[in-house]
Amino acid sequence: MSQSHQQPALSKCPGCEEPPVAGDLFCGACGYDLSAVPARPDDRPTMAITVPPAAPAAEAVRWPTAEETDSSDVPAPVVRPADVPGTDSGGRPLTGPDTPDAESGRGAASPSGPVLTGGPDSAAARVRHDDRADPGGAEASGDFALAAPDPRAPEHAAALAAAPAPGAKVCVACRSGRVDADGYCENCGHAQPRERDHMEQELDAVAAVSDRGLRHHRNEDSFAVSSTALPDGSPAVVAIVCDGVSSASRPDEASAAAASAANEALLESLPRGTHPQQAMHEAIVAASEAVNALAQEPAGAREHDAHRHQNAPACTLVGAIMAGGLLIVGWVGDSRVYWVPEDRTQPTARLTEDDSWAAQMVAAGLMNEAEAYADERAHAITGWLGADAYELEPHTAAFKPDRPGLVVVCTDGLWNYAESAEEMAAAVPADAREQPLHAARALVGHALDGGGHDNVTVALLPFAVRPQGAGSACDTV
Repeated sequence: MSQSHQQPALSKCPGCEEPPVAGDLFCGACGYDLSAVPARPDDRPTMAITVPPAAPAAEAVRWPTAEETDSSDVPAPVVRPADVPGTDSGGRPLTGPDTPDAESGRGAASPSGPVLTGGPDSAAARVRHDDRADPGGAEASGDFALAAPDPRAPEHAAALAAAPAPGAKVCVACRSGRVDADGYCENCGHAQPRERDHMEQELDAVAAVSDRGLRHHRNEDSFAVSSTALPDGSPAVVAIVCDGVSSASRPDEASAAAASAANEALLESLPRGTHPQQAMHEAIVAASEAVNALAQEPAGAREHDAHRHQNAPACTLVGAIMAGGLLIVGWVGDSRVYWVPEDRTQPTARLTEDDSWAAQMVAAGLMNEAEAYADERAHAITGWLGADAYELEPHTAAFKPDRPGLVVVCTDGLWNYAESAEEMAAAVPADAREQPLHAARALVGHALDGGGHDNVTVALLPFAVRPQGAGSACDTV
Protein backbone atom coordinates (compact mmCIF):
# COMPACT_ATOMS: atom_id res chain seq x y z
CA MET A 1 0.00 0.00 0.00
CA SER A 2 1.46 3.13 -1.06
CA GLN A 3 1.35 6.23 1.12
CA SER A 4 0.76 9.67 -0.32
CA HIS A 5 2.69 12.56 1.17
CA GLN A 6 0.42 14.85 3.18
CA GLN A 7 0.68 18.37 1.97
CA PRO A 8 1.05 21.04 4.54
CA ALA A 9 -2.05 23.01 5.41
CA LEU A 10 -1.63 26.37 3.77
CA SER A 11 -3.36 29.48 5.00
CA LYS A 12 -3.19 31.12 1.57
CA CYS A 13 -2.15 30.34 -1.99
CA PRO A 14 1.42 31.41 -2.78
CA GLY A 15 0.24 32.63 -6.22
CA CYS A 16 -2.89 34.68 -5.51
CA GLU A 17 -2.89 34.65 -1.68
CA GLU A 18 -6.45 33.25 -1.68
CA PRO A 19 -7.21 30.63 1.02
CA PRO A 20 -7.21 27.16 -0.69
CA VAL A 21 -9.72 24.40 0.00
CA ALA A 22 -8.38 21.70 2.27
CA GLY A 23 -7.08 18.69 0.31
CA ASP A 24 -6.87 20.45 -3.08
CA LEU A 25 -3.70 19.98 -5.08
CA PHE A 26 -4.35 23.06 -7.18
CA CYS A 27 -5.63 26.50 -6.25
CA GLY A 28 -9.22 26.93 -7.27
CA ALA A 29 -8.67 30.64 -7.97
CA CYS A 30 -5.46 30.75 -10.00
CA GLY A 31 -4.59 27.08 -10.60
CA TYR A 32 -1.32 27.26 -8.68
CA ASP A 33 0.23 23.81 -8.10
CA LEU A 34 -0.04 23.48 -4.37
CA SER A 35 1.93 20.22 -4.43
CA ALA A 36 5.03 22.20 -5.37
CA VAL A 37 4.97 23.95 -2.00
CA PRO A 38 7.72 22.38 0.10
CA ALA A 39 6.62 20.49 3.11
CA ARG A 40 7.01 22.05 6.49
CA PRO A 41 9.79 20.35 8.44
CA ASP A 42 8.68 18.11 11.26
CA ASP A 43 11.15 19.46 13.71
CA ARG A 44 10.83 23.09 14.71
CA PRO A 45 13.80 23.79 16.88
CA THR A 46 13.43 26.72 19.21
CA MET A 47 16.29 29.19 19.34
CA ALA A 48 17.10 30.27 22.81
CA ILE A 49 17.06 34.00 23.35
CA THR A 50 19.97 34.89 25.50
CA VAL A 51 21.05 38.25 26.82
CA PRO A 52 24.72 38.92 26.21
CA PRO A 53 26.71 39.60 29.32
CA ALA A 54 27.00 43.26 30.19
CA ALA A 55 30.20 44.91 29.14
CA PRO A 56 32.37 46.26 31.88
CA ALA A 57 31.56 49.88 32.63
CA ALA A 58 33.91 52.17 30.82
CA GLU A 59 35.45 55.13 32.49
CA ALA A 60 33.31 58.25 31.99
CA VAL A 61 34.59 60.57 29.31
CA ARG A 62 35.58 63.97 30.54
CA TRP A 63 34.10 66.31 27.96
CA PRO A 64 35.87 69.65 27.61
CA THR A 65 33.96 72.77 28.53
CA ALA A 66 32.09 74.27 25.58
CA GLU A 67 33.31 77.60 24.31
CA GLU A 68 31.06 80.62 24.67
CA THR A 69 29.07 81.87 21.71
CA ASP A 70 30.57 84.53 19.52
CA SER A 71 29.09 87.95 18.73
CA SER A 72 26.76 86.47 16.10
CA ASP A 73 25.21 84.15 18.72
CA VAL A 74 26.39 81.05 16.84
CA PRO A 75 27.24 78.38 19.44
CA ALA A 76 30.74 77.01 19.30
CA PRO A 77 31.10 73.22 18.84
CA VAL A 78 30.68 71.40 22.12
CA VAL A 79 33.52 68.99 21.39
CA ARG A 80 35.93 68.28 18.55
CA PRO A 81 36.99 64.75 17.54
CA ALA A 82 40.57 65.42 18.59
CA ASP A 83 39.57 66.58 22.08
CA VAL A 84 38.82 63.03 23.24
CA PRO A 85 41.16 60.03 22.65
CA GLY A 86 39.81 57.65 20.05
CA THR A 87 40.27 56.15 16.61
CA ASP A 88 38.82 56.91 13.22
CA SER A 89 36.97 54.52 10.91
CA GLY A 90 40.34 53.21 9.69
CA GLY A 91 41.38 52.23 13.19
CA ARG A 92 44.07 54.89 13.53
CA PRO A 93 44.36 57.35 16.40
CA LEU A 94 42.64 60.68 15.95
CA THR A 95 44.75 63.82 15.72
CA GLY A 96 46.02 64.76 19.15
CA PRO A 97 45.37 68.12 20.78
CA ASP A 98 49.01 69.06 20.29
CA THR A 99 48.48 69.39 16.54
CA PRO A 100 47.89 73.07 15.61
CA ASP A 101 45.22 72.13 13.12
CA ALA A 102 43.23 70.27 15.74
CA GLU A 103 43.42 73.25 18.06
CA SER A 104 41.75 75.49 15.51
CA GLY A 105 39.39 72.86 14.17
CA ARG A 106 39.93 74.25 10.67
CA GLY A 107 42.25 73.79 7.70
CA ALA A 108 43.10 70.76 5.57
CA ALA A 109 43.01 67.37 7.24
CA SER A 110 46.37 65.87 8.14
CA PRO A 111 47.47 62.48 6.76
CA SER A 112 46.15 60.93 9.96
CA GLY A 113 42.66 62.36 9.45
CA PRO A 114 39.57 60.30 8.66
CA VAL A 115 39.86 58.21 5.47
CA LEU A 116 36.99 57.81 3.02
CA THR A 117 38.15 55.71 0.05
CA GLY A 118 41.22 55.00 -2.01
CA GLY A 119 43.52 53.76 0.71
CA PRO A 120 44.84 55.28 3.88
CA ASP A 121 47.50 57.37 2.18
CA SER A 122 45.49 58.68 -0.75
CA ALA A 123 45.37 62.47 -0.73
CA ALA A 124 42.08 62.42 -2.64
CA ALA A 125 40.54 60.26 0.03
CA ARG A 126 41.08 62.70 2.87
CA VAL A 127 38.31 64.97 4.18
CA ARG A 128 38.58 68.47 2.71
CA HIS A 129 37.20 71.71 4.05
CA ASP A 130 36.17 74.53 1.73
CA ASP A 131 37.63 77.12 4.11
CA ARG A 132 41.04 75.49 4.47
CA ALA A 133 43.96 77.79 5.03
CA ASP A 134 46.08 76.45 2.17
CA PRO A 135 45.33 78.73 -0.82
CA GLY A 136 47.64 76.77 -3.06
CA GLY A 137 45.72 73.60 -2.44
CA ALA A 138 42.48 75.31 -3.42
CA GLU A 139 43.94 76.46 -6.73
CA ALA A 140 45.42 73.06 -7.44
CA SER A 141 42.16 71.22 -6.81
CA GLY A 142 39.96 73.70 -8.61
CA ASP A 143 37.77 74.28 -5.55
CA PHE A 144 36.16 77.65 -4.96
CA ALA A 145 35.94 79.44 -1.65
CA LEU A 146 32.50 79.82 -0.09
CA ALA A 147 30.74 83.00 -1.15
CA ALA A 148 29.37 83.72 2.33
CA PRO A 149 31.78 83.91 5.26
CA ASP A 150 31.46 81.50 8.13
CA PRO A 151 29.74 83.43 10.95
CA ARG A 152 32.06 81.68 13.40
CA ALA A 153 35.14 83.00 11.64
CA PRO A 154 37.09 85.48 13.78
CA GLU A 155 37.03 88.15 11.13
CA HIS A 156 33.24 87.92 10.75
CA ALA A 157 32.71 87.98 14.49
CA ALA A 158 34.89 91.06 14.78
CA ALA A 159 32.84 92.81 12.09
CA LEU A 160 29.58 92.12 13.92
CA ALA A 161 31.04 93.19 17.24
CA ALA A 162 32.31 96.47 15.86
CA ALA A 163 30.68 99.43 17.54
CA PRO A 164 28.43 101.57 15.32
CA ALA A 165 29.70 104.92 14.24
CA PRO A 166 28.69 107.82 16.49
CA GLY A 167 25.17 108.95 15.60
CA ALA A 168 24.54 106.00 13.27
CA LYS A 169 21.26 104.10 13.65
CA VAL A 170 21.40 100.34 14.11
CA CYS A 171 18.70 98.02 12.73
CA VAL A 172 16.12 96.97 15.32
CA ALA A 173 15.79 93.55 13.63
CA CYS A 174 19.34 92.25 13.08
CA ARG A 175 21.05 94.65 15.51
CA SER A 176 24.09 94.86 13.23
CA GLY A 177 23.13 96.59 9.98
CA ARG A 178 23.22 100.33 9.52
CA VAL A 179 20.01 102.17 8.63
CA ASP A 180 20.11 104.21 5.43
CA ALA A 181 18.42 107.54 4.79
CA ASP A 182 15.28 105.80 3.48
CA GLY A 183 14.71 104.04 6.80
CA TYR A 184 15.76 100.52 5.72
CA CYS A 185 18.54 98.31 7.08
CA GLU A 186 21.50 97.98 4.73
CA ASN A 187 22.12 94.46 6.03
CA CYS A 188 18.73 92.71 6.20
CA GLY A 189 16.48 95.25 4.44
CA HIS A 190 14.10 95.50 7.40
CA ALA A 191 12.01 98.68 7.48
CA GLN A 192 12.70 100.64 10.64
CA PRO A 193 9.94 102.05 12.84
CA ARG A 194 9.29 105.67 12.05
CA GLU A 195 9.93 108.18 14.77
CA ARG A 196 6.26 109.10 15.07
CA ASP A 197 5.04 105.49 15.33
CA HIS A 198 5.55 105.72 19.08
CA MET A 199 6.48 108.90 20.93
CA GLU A 200 6.92 109.60 24.63
CA GLN A 201 7.84 112.70 26.60
CA GLU A 202 7.90 113.44 30.30
CA LEU A 203 8.48 116.68 32.19
CA ASP A 204 8.27 117.29 35.92
CA ALA A 205 4.52 117.90 35.90
CA VAL A 206 3.26 116.40 32.64
CA ALA A 207 3.76 113.27 30.51
CA ALA A 208 2.45 112.28 27.08
CA VAL A 209 2.49 109.14 24.92
CA SER A 210 1.40 108.73 21.30
CA ASP A 211 1.18 105.45 19.37
CA ARG A 212 0.32 104.50 15.79
CA GLY A 213 -2.15 101.87 16.95
CA LEU A 214 -2.76 98.48 15.38
CA ARG A 215 -4.67 99.33 12.20
CA HIS A 216 -3.25 102.58 10.78
CA HIS A 217 -0.13 102.58 8.62
CA ARG A 218 1.15 105.79 10.18
CA ASN A 219 0.63 107.97 13.24
CA GLU A 220 -1.40 111.06 12.34
CA ASP A 221 -1.58 112.32 15.94
CA SER A 222 0.85 114.77 17.48
CA PHE A 223 1.37 116.42 20.87
CA ALA A 224 3.42 119.08 22.62
CA VAL A 225 4.08 119.37 26.35
CA SER A 226 6.02 122.16 28.02
CA SER A 227 6.33 124.31 31.10
CA THR A 228 7.07 127.97 31.67
CA ALA A 229 6.69 130.61 34.38
CA LEU A 230 4.15 133.37 34.86
CA PRO A 231 5.33 136.96 35.61
CA ASP A 232 5.04 136.27 39.36
CA GLY A 233 7.34 133.25 39.05
CA SER A 234 4.66 130.62 39.55
CA PRO A 235 4.80 127.66 37.17
CA ALA A 236 2.54 127.07 34.16
CA VAL A 237 2.24 123.64 32.53
CA VAL A 238 0.95 123.14 28.99
CA ALA A 239 -0.30 120.08 27.10
CA ILE A 240 -1.51 120.19 23.47
CA VAL A 241 -2.89 117.11 21.65
CA CYS A 242 -3.85 117.12 17.96
CA ASP A 243 -5.51 114.46 15.81
CA GLY A 244 -5.06 114.59 12.02
CA VAL A 245 -8.22 114.19 9.93
CA SER A 246 -7.57 111.03 7.90
CA SER A 247 -9.89 112.03 5.05
CA ALA A 248 -7.80 115.16 4.46
CA SER A 249 -4.44 115.32 2.76
CA ARG A 250 -1.27 115.25 4.86
CA PRO A 251 -3.07 114.85 8.21
CA ASP A 252 0.18 114.00 9.98
CA GLU A 253 1.71 117.30 8.89
CA ALA A 254 -1.40 119.19 9.97
CA SER A 255 -1.38 117.78 13.50
CA ALA A 256 2.34 118.40 13.92
CA ALA A 257 2.06 121.98 12.70
CA ALA A 258 -0.92 122.72 14.95
CA ALA A 259 0.64 121.25 18.09
CA SER A 260 3.89 123.11 17.55
CA ALA A 261 2.24 126.45 16.76
CA ALA A 262 -0.13 126.31 19.74
CA ASN A 263 2.65 125.35 22.13
CA GLU A 264 4.93 128.16 20.91
CA ALA A 265 2.13 130.69 21.18
CA LEU A 266 1.45 129.73 24.81
CA LEU A 267 5.12 129.81 25.76
CA GLU A 268 5.28 133.32 24.36
CA SER A 269 2.06 134.77 25.83
CA LEU A 270 1.93 133.23 29.31
CA PRO A 271 5.22 134.76 30.55
CA ARG A 272 3.96 138.17 29.37
CA GLY A 273 1.06 137.98 31.79
CA THR A 274 -1.71 137.16 29.31
CA HIS A 275 -4.64 135.52 31.07
CA PRO A 276 -4.37 131.74 30.49
CA GLN A 277 -7.86 131.54 28.99
CA GLN A 278 -7.11 134.32 26.51
CA ALA A 279 -3.73 132.74 25.81
CA MET A 280 -5.44 129.45 24.98
CA HIS A 281 -7.82 131.19 22.57
CA GLU A 282 -4.91 132.89 20.81
CA ALA A 283 -2.97 129.61 20.66
CA ILE A 284 -5.84 127.86 18.85
CA VAL A 285 -5.98 130.72 16.33
CA ALA A 286 -2.22 130.42 15.78
CA ALA A 287 -2.56 126.67 15.28
CA SER A 288 -5.32 127.24 12.73
CA GLU A 289 -3.13 129.62 10.77
CA ALA A 290 -0.28 127.10 10.75
CA VAL A 291 -2.55 124.40 9.32
CA ASN A 292 -4.02 126.80 6.76
CA ALA A 293 -0.52 127.57 5.52
CA LEU A 294 -0.02 123.92 4.56
CA ALA A 295 -2.73 124.25 1.92
CA GLN A 296 -0.84 127.03 0.11
CA GLU A 297 1.13 124.80 -2.24
CA PRO A 298 3.07 126.27 -5.19
CA ALA A 299 1.27 126.19 -8.49
CA GLY A 300 3.63 123.55 -9.89
CA ALA A 301 3.33 121.21 -6.95
CA ARG A 302 0.31 119.41 -8.43
CA GLU A 303 1.41 119.32 -12.08
CA HIS A 304 2.83 115.81 -11.75
CA ASP A 305 -0.63 114.44 -10.91
CA ALA A 306 -3.41 116.63 -12.22
CA HIS A 307 -6.07 114.03 -11.35
CA ARG A 308 -5.05 113.59 -7.72
CA HIS A 309 -7.84 114.48 -5.31
CA GLN A 310 -6.99 117.66 -3.43
CA ASN A 311 -8.32 118.77 -0.06
CA ALA A 312 -6.82 120.96 2.59
CA PRO A 313 -4.82 119.43 5.46
CA ALA A 314 -6.90 119.36 8.64
CA CYS A 315 -6.78 118.27 12.27
CA THR A 316 -8.48 118.68 15.63
CA LEU A 317 -6.92 120.24 18.72
CA VAL A 318 -7.40 120.02 22.47
CA GLY A 319 -5.21 121.59 25.12
CA ALA A 320 -4.90 122.20 28.83
CA ILE A 321 -3.04 124.77 30.95
CA MET A 322 -2.38 124.56 34.67
CA ALA A 323 -1.45 128.01 35.98
CA GLY A 324 -2.19 130.06 39.09
CA GLY A 325 -4.51 127.44 40.59
CA LEU A 326 -6.63 127.44 37.40
CA LEU A 327 -7.23 124.69 34.88
CA ILE A 328 -7.81 126.09 31.39
CA VAL A 329 -8.99 123.85 28.56
CA GLY A 330 -9.49 124.69 24.89
CA TRP A 331 -10.55 122.63 21.92
CA VAL A 332 -11.79 122.42 18.34
CA GLY A 333 -13.01 119.00 17.21
CA ASP A 334 -13.72 115.79 19.11
CA SER A 335 -10.59 115.28 21.20
CA ARG A 336 -11.37 115.51 24.91
CA VAL A 337 -10.27 116.51 28.43
CA TYR A 338 -11.32 114.48 31.49
CA TRP A 339 -11.00 115.32 35.18
CA VAL A 340 -10.19 112.37 37.47
CA PRO A 341 -9.97 113.32 41.20
CA GLU A 342 -7.32 111.67 43.34
CA ASP A 343 -10.08 110.43 45.63
CA ARG A 344 -11.87 108.07 43.28
CA THR A 345 -15.00 108.22 45.43
CA GLN A 346 -15.47 111.81 44.25
CA PRO A 347 -17.25 112.44 40.92
CA THR A 348 -15.28 112.53 37.69
CA ALA A 349 -16.12 114.82 34.80
CA ARG A 350 -15.65 115.38 31.09
CA LEU A 351 -14.62 119.00 30.58
CA THR A 352 -15.14 119.34 26.80
CA GLU A 353 -18.03 118.95 24.37
CA ASP A 354 -17.36 117.33 21.00
CA ASP A 355 -17.68 119.20 17.73
CA SER A 356 -19.43 116.20 16.18
CA TRP A 357 -22.67 115.10 14.62
CA ALA A 358 -23.61 113.08 17.68
CA ALA A 359 -23.04 115.99 20.05
CA GLN A 360 -25.21 118.24 17.88
CA MET A 361 -28.04 115.69 17.90
CA VAL A 362 -27.89 115.46 21.69
CA ALA A 363 -27.69 119.25 22.14
CA ALA A 364 -30.71 119.73 19.87
CA GLY A 365 -32.70 117.15 21.83
CA LEU A 366 -33.21 114.97 18.76
CA MET A 367 -31.46 111.92 20.27
CA ASN A 368 -30.21 110.79 23.60
CA GLU A 369 -26.47 110.22 23.97
CA ALA A 370 -26.66 106.42 23.60
CA GLU A 371 -28.67 106.67 20.38
CA ALA A 372 -26.50 109.41 18.90
CA TYR A 373 -23.20 107.65 19.48
CA ALA A 374 -24.59 104.37 18.19
CA ASP A 375 -25.26 106.01 14.81
CA GLU A 376 -22.69 105.51 12.05
CA ARG A 377 -22.49 109.29 11.65
CA ALA A 378 -21.61 109.83 15.33
CA HIS A 379 -17.93 110.64 14.79
CA ALA A 380 -18.39 112.96 11.85
CA ILE A 381 -16.76 116.15 13.12
CA THR A 382 -18.36 119.57 12.66
CA GLY A 383 -15.35 121.61 13.73
CA TRP A 384 -11.68 121.36 12.80
CA LEU A 385 -8.57 123.35 11.93
CA GLY A 386 -7.90 123.73 8.22
CA ALA A 387 -8.33 125.96 5.23
CA ASP A 388 -11.65 124.34 4.32
CA ALA A 389 -13.19 124.72 7.79
CA TYR A 390 -16.52 126.51 7.64
CA GLU A 391 -15.80 128.84 10.54
CA LEU A 392 -13.21 128.73 13.30
CA GLU A 393 -14.91 128.61 16.71
CA PRO A 394 -12.35 127.99 19.45
CA HIS A 395 -13.90 126.74 22.69
CA THR A 396 -12.25 127.59 26.01
CA ALA A 397 -13.23 126.95 29.63
CA ALA A 398 -11.67 127.85 32.99
CA PHE A 399 -11.97 125.63 36.09
CA LYS A 400 -10.72 126.01 39.64
CA PRO A 401 -10.59 122.51 41.17
CA ASP A 402 -10.89 122.38 44.96
CA ARG A 403 -9.12 119.03 45.32
CA PRO A 404 -6.11 117.28 43.75
CA GLY A 405 -6.66 115.18 40.70
CA LEU A 406 -5.49 114.22 37.24
CA VAL A 407 -6.20 115.94 33.93
CA VAL A 408 -6.48 113.54 30.98
CA VAL A 409 -6.05 115.12 27.53
CA CYS A 410 -6.63 112.61 24.73
CA THR A 411 -7.75 111.86 21.20
CA ASP A 412 -10.69 109.65 20.29
CA GLY A 413 -8.23 106.79 19.77
CA LEU A 414 -8.32 106.46 23.57
CA TRP A 415 -11.78 107.63 24.62
CA ASN A 416 -13.41 105.28 22.09
CA TYR A 417 -12.44 102.55 24.58
CA ALA A 418 -13.34 104.59 27.71
CA GLU A 419 -16.03 107.02 26.62
CA SER A 420 -17.73 108.06 29.83
CA ALA A 421 -15.94 109.86 32.63
CA GLU A 422 -16.45 106.84 34.89
CA GLU A 423 -14.94 104.47 32.32
CA MET A 424 -11.96 106.77 31.87
CA ALA A 425 -11.40 106.98 35.62
CA ALA A 426 -11.52 103.20 35.86
CA ALA A 427 -8.85 102.89 33.14
CA VAL A 428 -6.49 105.38 34.82
CA PRO A 429 -3.99 103.61 37.14
CA ALA A 430 -4.29 104.45 40.84
CA ASP A 431 -0.74 105.85 40.97
CA ALA A 432 -1.15 108.07 37.92
CA ARG A 433 -0.41 111.30 39.82
CA GLU A 434 2.89 109.90 41.10
CA GLN A 435 3.87 108.18 37.82
CA PRO A 436 2.21 110.03 34.94
CA LEU A 437 4.38 108.52 32.21
CA HIS A 438 3.68 105.01 33.41
CA ALA A 439 -0.03 105.82 33.56
CA ALA A 440 0.01 107.28 30.04
CA ARG A 441 1.61 104.10 28.76
CA ALA A 442 -1.04 102.06 30.54
CA LEU A 443 -3.84 104.09 28.95
CA VAL A 444 -2.33 103.61 25.49
CA GLY A 445 -2.10 99.90 26.26
CA HIS A 446 -5.78 99.95 27.27
CA ALA A 447 -6.68 101.27 23.82
CA LEU A 448 -4.43 98.77 22.05
CA ASP A 449 -5.90 95.89 24.05
CA GLY A 450 -9.35 97.12 23.02
CA GLY A 451 -8.45 96.85 19.33
CA GLY A 452 -6.24 99.86 18.57
CA HIS A 453 -8.35 100.87 15.56
CA ASP A 454 -7.05 104.44 15.60
CA ASN A 455 -3.94 106.38 16.54
CA VAL A 456 -3.78 106.82 20.32
CA THR A 457 -2.46 109.93 22.10
CA VAL A 458 -2.84 110.94 25.74
CA ALA A 459 -1.26 113.58 27.98
CA LEU A 460 -1.58 113.50 31.76
CA LEU A 461 -1.23 116.55 34.03
CA PRO A 462 -1.29 115.90 37.79
CA PHE A 463 -3.14 118.78 39.44
CA ALA A 464 -2.15 119.51 43.04
CA VAL A 465 -4.11 121.98 45.20
CA ARG A 466 -4.76 122.51 48.85
CA PRO A 467 -8.34 121.64 49.87
CA GLN A 468 -10.36 124.85 49.89
CA GLY A 469 -13.80 123.58 50.82
CA ALA A 470 -16.73 122.71 48.62
CA GLY A 471 -17.51 124.44 45.37
CA SER A 472 -15.58 125.33 42.26
CA ALA A 473 -15.63 128.07 39.72
CA CYS A 474 -16.35 127.38 36.09
CA ASP A 475 -16.59 129.85 33.24
CA THR A 476 -17.19 128.65 29.70
CA VAL A 477 -16.75 130.56 26.48
